[in-house]
Amino acid sequence: MITKEDVEYVAGLARLELSGQEKEEFTKTLGNILEYVKQLEEVDTSSVQPTAHILPLINVYRDDEVEPSTDRERILANAPEKLNGCFKVPRVI
Repeated sequence: MITKEDVEYVAGLARLELSGQEKEEFTKTLGNILEYVKQLEEVDTSSVQPTAHILPLINVYRDDEVEPSTDRERILANAPEKLNGCFKVPRVI
């Protein structure tokens, strides 16, 4: 069970200032959350496999094949500025 002192302690760790009303509200809310977690702990999950994702993860790989690249001049054709076969951009510091 969460106490008002627990809420004050956690608020202090988080450097939060809570009013008396907020402390009461958080005490009640966090207590309700913990009660719900206790209910969930009572559910029999022995036949349920542990999962990290709801869908199975399958990596789809393709063969790494060498293919011809796009022509550099074609890539640079619409560049506003180019220098030594590369895009010329403003220097960023």
